[in-house]
Amino acid sequence: MAQEAIEEVRGWLAEAPHIAVLTGAGMSAESGIATFRDALTGLWARFDPQRLASPEGFAADPALVWDWYASRRAGVMAAKPNAGHRALADFERRHPGRLHVVTQNVDDLHQRAGSENVIRLHGDILEDRWFDACRRHARGGNVCDPSWAEPGSPPACADCGNRVRPGVVWFGEALPVAALEAAEQLARRCAVMLVIGTSGAVHPAAGLAYTARRAGAKVVIVNPQLSELDPLALRRLQGTAAALLPLLLAEEPLAA
Repeated sequence: MAQEAIEEVRGWLAEAPHIAVLTGAGMSAESGIATFRDALTGLWARFDPQRLASPEGFAADPALVWDWYASRRAGVMAAKPNAGHRALADFERRHPGRLHVVTQNVDDLHQRAGSENVIRLHGDILEDRWFDACRRHARGGNVCDPSWAEPGSPPACADCGNRVRPGVVWFGEALPVAALEAAEQLARRCAVMLVIGTSGAVHPAAGLAYTARRAGAKVVIVNPQLSELDPLALRRLQGTAAALLPLLLAEEPLAA
């Protein structure tokens, strides 16, 4: 039955003029990047997630939050794209304009695998930005580059003291408007949506699957675990992205 389901989804993908892919933490976990909750171990286990990933937490103890993200950045930089990332990038390269990736992950594994124009709903953990709005910009000047900041935990502007923060979306912050609008547009026009390695519990990202289904798309779940989006799926393939995506997206027929 699993083989039949894979063949069926392969047929849908082969015929779809537009394919949207929504990836979550499970896909990066296959490359060794701990999920947000799993990263709260050892020294960090005693901290409330809200304290480590919110504007209020950063304002209260910027050094603590900066050091926490420094450890997570080190994990991202040490990780490598897995077979699932590579399968998506290879398909995109073979079929320009047909497949687009929307990710909840803040790492750069899709990009390193070769995917282009990835929509990042929750930001970029390797990017720096200012915590407060740049005062020069408020006065009509250009925004200072965070790379100019004086080193520290966190780095800070030598002129005004503005602190640098990681370029991720924290609790209580809105998703980037342009990214969300672009993702919703992809969800409305796709013929197939692959939902990979996400629990479906985080909104508004999870709502993209509902948008796709309402627009008539075939929603396919790829996940070794159950998710909140399973009832929405036309097909659910139990397994990891690294194991299943190369089979779903390969050009050659599956072995009998």
